[in-house]
Formats: sequence, C-alpha cells, structure tokens
Amino acid sequence: MQRRLLQATIAAVLVAVVLIGTPVAILSAVTVRNSIEENLRVRTEAIARAVERRAAINEPITEDLLEPWIAEDSQLPLSITVTPARGSVVEVGAPTPDRAVVNIVPTASGAEVRVAISGDAMAFRMAQVVIFVALAAIVATAAAVAVARFQARRLAAPLIYLAASAEQLGSGQVRPRTEESGIEEIDLVAAELGRTSDRLAARLAAERQFSADASHQLRTPLTALSMRLEEIELMSADEEVRTEAKVALEQVERLVGVVDDLLKTSRKGAGGTTEVVHLRDTFSQQEKEWRPTYAKAGRALVFEAAGSTSVLASPGALAQVLATLLENSLKYGDGTTRVVCRPASTRQSVVIEVSDEGEGVPADLAPRIFERSVSGGSSTGLGLALARDLVAADGGKLELARAVPATFQIFLSAVPTQLDPDRVLPPGSLVAVGRRRRRP
Repeated sequence: MQRRLLQATIAAVLVAVVLIGTPVAILSAVTVRNSIEENLRVRTEAIARAVERRAAINEPITEDLLEPWIAEDSQLPLSITVTPARGSVVEVGAPTPDRAVVNIVPTASGAEVRVAISGDAMAFRMAQVVIFVALAAIVATAAAVAVARFQARRLAAPLIYLAASAEQLGSGQVRPRTEESGIEEIDLVAAELGRTSDRLAARLAAERQFSADASHQLRTPLTALSMRLEEIELMSADEEVRTEAKVALEQVERLVGVVDDLLKTSRKGAGGTTEVVHLRDTFSQQEKEWRPTYAKAGRALVFEAAGSTSVLASPGALAQVLATLLENSLKYGDGTTRVVCRPASTRQSVVIEVSDEGEGVPADLAPRIFERSVSGGSSTGLGLALARDLVAADGGKLELARAVPATFQIFLSAVPTQLDPDRVLPPGSLVAVGRRRRRP
C-alpha cells in the first residue's frame, strides 16, 4: 500500500507539473521575448528623437551622442547604426551579429536609425526563464515526494501494526493491542479486531476449561472401573468372564489414553506465547551458554551481530531450537560453528542460519533428518523433530539448506525495521467497552 500510495502521488504531481509547468515555461519565454522586443523598439524611437533634434539645429551626428545608449544595457549589447540624409554613416557598439533582432526607425529629416541586438543573447534570456521554471518544477516535485513519503508512512504504519496484531491473534496471543493511529477507519478495524479477540479468547477459554474439567472428572471413575475390571479378571474362575473382563479392561485403558490426550491438549492450548523477540538478546544468551562448551572441545563458536532485528516467536522455543542445532553441530560437526541472521527472500521474513565446517549430513540421512527416531549417531533422534515442531508452532519453518557442510535455516516472521518492535504488542490488555459511532 505504501508503495502504491507513493507512486500514485508522484504520478499526480508529475501530471500536474507537465500540464501546468509546460504552458508556464512557454508563456514566460514568450513574455521575455516580447519584453526585449518592446524595449528595443522604445530605445530605437528614443535614439531617433535624439538624432532628429541634432538634425534640427544642423549639428553633426557623432558617436558621443550614441555612446550613452550603448552603456545602458551591458547584458544585451546593442549595435546602433545611424544613416543621416547628408553625411557619413555613424556606427557604435558591437558589430551586428549574423542572428540579430533589428528595429529600424526613419526620421523626418530623412535619417535612418537602425538598432540591433544579438538573437543568441535574447534566446539565452528566454532559456534562463525556462530553466528557472524547470527548477521550480523539480523543487515542487521533490517536496511532493517528501510529503507523499511522509503520508504513506503515516497511513501504512497503522496497517502494519494491525497486521502484526492479527498475526499475534493467529499465533495464540490472547489480546494483541495497538495504539490508536488517528485514522478513524483503521481505528475502527483495530477496535473490532480487539473485540473479536476478546470473544474468541473467552470462548476458547471456556472450551479448554470444559475439556480439562471433563477429562479430570472422567479420570477418577475410569480408574475405579479399571481397578474393578482387573479385580474381576483375577478373581473369576469362569474363563469366559475373565476374557470379557480383559476385553473391557483394554477398552477402558484406550478411553483413559484418550482422556489423557484431551487433558494434555487443553493444558498445552492454554494460551500462545508468541511475542516480539530481539535476536541480539537470544544470541547473547546462547553464546554465553555454549561458548565455554565449544572452547573445551577446541571449537570456535561465532555469533554475527543481529543488530536491531526482531522476529515474532516464542522466546523459550527459539532458544531451545538454537540449543538443539548448536548441540548437534558440536556433536556431529567440526571447525567453526557460525550463527547469522539476515533478511529472507521475502522481506516479511528473517532467516537464522546455523552452519559448521564438518563433513555434513550423510546423503541417505538428509531427506529424513527431521523424522522422529532418525539419527546419525546413538541419540534418540527426537531433537530435530521437536525443533521443527517448535518453529512450526510459531508460524516458521526449519529446514536443512545444505547437507555438506551442514547448514540449517530457521525462517520466522519479521517485525518491520521502520517500526518500534516494542509497540507491536505492548504489554497488558485493553477491553473495549461499548461501540464507537462513526462520525459522518
């Protein structure tokens, strides 16, 4: 939206500059030309009157009479030629150029006054005016671009915060909140999103509580029933009764397993933990924890500076995933282990890369590296599978980017760098009361 708004504003300004600036430049150039020609005409008539006064008293026409007219305008040098009825021609000023603007006025005594100026000089004057108009148009366009960028950021920032709130709501945040933007339509959407999240959170809480209560209440009678069936199986002398008791006991055990799963699910879904995580803090914590271990093993551990990069993730889960990758690199890798972060191909994501200089992952193991119980050593093979699930729970992705040397990449949603990450999800919650009325 920000780019489109900026492009639309710049296009409108350029159209206005072309439609207004071009006629203004042409009109200004024509005005300058007419002004110069009118000034030339007035000067020629004035010189003709002076020549006529000399002729009336029978005084000769000399260069002294014409020199003051030459000195009046040094920017547009004149060439004055007076041809009297009797006597020699008098010329003062610069030689008449090939491209000249000439004005000729005859006098009553029969003399002819010819005044000329350089056509190139007049064209330069006209070009100056056109250049001035062009510079003014460029300044106006630059100012319009600056104002458009400011307005685009002002309109786009609340939408980005709103998108971050929706992202957090989808990730399990009970009540994401953004501050009022001052733009009524966006604030209406934000308020409605907040009310929807409140209703959704209340409904989910009630369902989870019901699931937990039902599971907890069912465990006691099911346990008693299971004990009773075991007692019947052990004490009954009838083989058929013992068989039926055993079958019933197996069904009860399966039902107990289902109840346990429901209870675990309700506890696990008690609320999302996704929030804004500053990578520099997570990197610092992991570096302090693992650097001594790597040093004892004679290995180097390098964390490149994360700067102000922030992502949307669960702090504990992200730390656990990094710890798993660092542990695997220490156990199966070699050389220097590097942890870097950089923008992904899509600007809405950040990729955290963990790599070393070892022999890498075997070719037959690479396609199944994230499967449970798959391991290149004596481990259980649950670490990478669990790490992938933790990243997926935060809406990200963990993958093996390169097998040799081993390079793992964690993709997470990024917080735009032009925004303050701590404002995307401010602490606390605000419950909207009543409904705002839209102003006409």
